[in-house]
This record gives sequence, structure tokens and C-alpha cells, in this order.
Amino acid sequence: MATLSVIIPCYFNQGNIPITGRALIANEKRFPRGTRFEYIFVDDGSGDGTLSALKTLQRRYPKKIIIVKLSRNFGSNNASLSGISIARGDCLVIMAADLQDPPELIPSMFSYWQKGTKLVVANRAARKDGKVSMFFADLFHRIVRTIIFPHAPRGGFDLCLFDKQLARDVLTMQEKNFFLPYLLLWLGYDYVTIPYARRKRTVGTSQWTFSKRIKLFVDSFVSFTYVPLRAISLMGLLLSLVAGIYALSVIWARLTSRIPVEGWTSLMIILLFVSAFQMIALGVIGEYLWRTLDASRHRPPYIIEKIIKK
Repeated sequence: MATLSVIIPCYFNQGNIPITGRALIANEKRFPRGTRFEYIFVDDGSGDGTLSALKTLQRRYPKKIIIVKLSRNFGSNNASLSGISIARGDCLVIMAADLQDPPELIPSMFSYWQKGTKLVVANRAARKDGKVSMFFADLFHRIVRTIIFPHAPRGGFDLCLFDKQLARDVLTMQEKNFFLPYLLLWLGYDYVTIPYARRKRTVGTSQWTFSKRIKLFVDSFVSFTYVPLRAISLMGLLLSLVAGIYALSVIWARLTSRIPVEGWTSLMIILLFVSAFQMIALGVIGEYLWRTLDASRHRPPYIIEKIIKK
């Protein structure tokens, strides 16, 4: 008699809600008899009719649907975290509302949990996205596997199932500016992967903007590794070495008078290069400092305006 909590962050998903709701309810027949379900839909400050669509879905399935309305848009990771905070399930699932990650995988993930696996992820073995998007997504996940999590699944993942013990661990950490899938990996539990082909979105348009992608990229590195800071130190040492060699060569040329020493062009190139490096270094350090300041202010990662239950 296990209870499964499915958390679905929603942002401008008005058209997806009825389809996703029907797919989740139809999917229940694939689970063992006696399994109980709660579906926590989190309206992450949507500006369309998402909340209205959620209320309509709740009227149809009043005992299973819980609506969490956030006061504004806090991002999908924080919206998922708010769902975790009120979930009552023995295990939890995080999934998107656009059905690009098929809910048909959840029963298999649930069976692994029943056997004792505390974390099950559905990794994207293939995806039906644009070539440019696929290129940068693959590059991102390769960098992550190389620098941060060598054991991370290839292709990344969003759809995941995890035990309530991991949910408590995540809530206890009180992280900010984080990427929830990698935060679950950081906990260190053994996990199982289920490869799948990510579907193409058929309803609505993605709100996954370029600025959000950049923030995810920065958060993934700043939150889990000090490699950017170490790279700055190494580059500084390298530049110091190059500058020293260049200075010695200029002194030697002046002493021997074998070549005229007129270095305005080379001097400007070096000056511009070093100045650019300094600006990049300040930017990287600033990212770490900003996150330190953000954590020190102890502002909540989300504000729940109301929870709607029947």
C-alpha cells in the first residue's frame, strides 16, 4: 500500500494540463494493485490560464489532485522543491507538464524502488529537438560528466523517482541556485538508469529561454565544483610565466641590440588579453560571491500563496 507522489511544475502549460492529467490517471493501471497516488501540480507564477486548467482537472479528480500556487515565478527547480515540501508519498516523482518525458516509464521506475533502489532516473538516450539545441545539450552533459559528475547518466535527465529519505535530505540542505537532478546525484545514493527517447513537444511552446539555459549552466558549475576558480588561478600562473619570459626576451634584445625593441602592437595585444582575462576572472568570482550573499540572506526559495485541496 505504497503512496506515490508525482510533482509537476507548471509554467504557461494551460494546453498541456488536460492531456497530462488524463495520461497520468490512465497510467495508474500499470502499477501494482493497491498503490495510492497524489498528483501535486505547482503553478509557478504562470501568466496564462494554467491555474484555471488545474482547477478544472481537480474538479474531475478531486481526491488525487493537489494544486500549489506560488506567489510568482521562482523557476522549475524551486517549484519542484515546493512540491516536495508538501508531498506525503513513500516515493516521489518529478516530471515536466509537457509530456516530453513519457509517464509510461514511471511504473518501471516504481518497481525498482520496490526492490530497494532509492533513486531511479530516466536518462535521455535520444531526443527529438533541433540540431542546435541537441548540440549544446550534448556538450553541456559531456562537460558535466568530465568536470562535475563522472558517474552522471549520458544525455542527462529530468524525469526521476526517489525515496522519501532523499526528499528529506534535499529539504534539509536548504540549497539555493541549484539544479535538482544533480542535487539528487550529489547525495551519493546508488541509482538505476532507464534510457528512453525524449519526445517532441506537441502542445504549447517551451518557456526554456536562452537566459534560463545560461543560468542552469552557471548554477551547475558554481553549485557543485570549484573548477572555475582553480582555472583562474592556473591561467594567472600561466600569464605570469608568459609575461616573465617576454620581459626577459625584451631585456636580452635591448642588451644585445640585435633587434630594435618597438613593442606598441605586441604591448596592446598583451594589455587587451590580460584585461579581458581580468574581467572574466572578476565575473567568475562574482558568481560565487553572489551565491554566497544570496544564501546568507536566508530568503525562502519559494513562496506558497495557497494550497488547493478537495
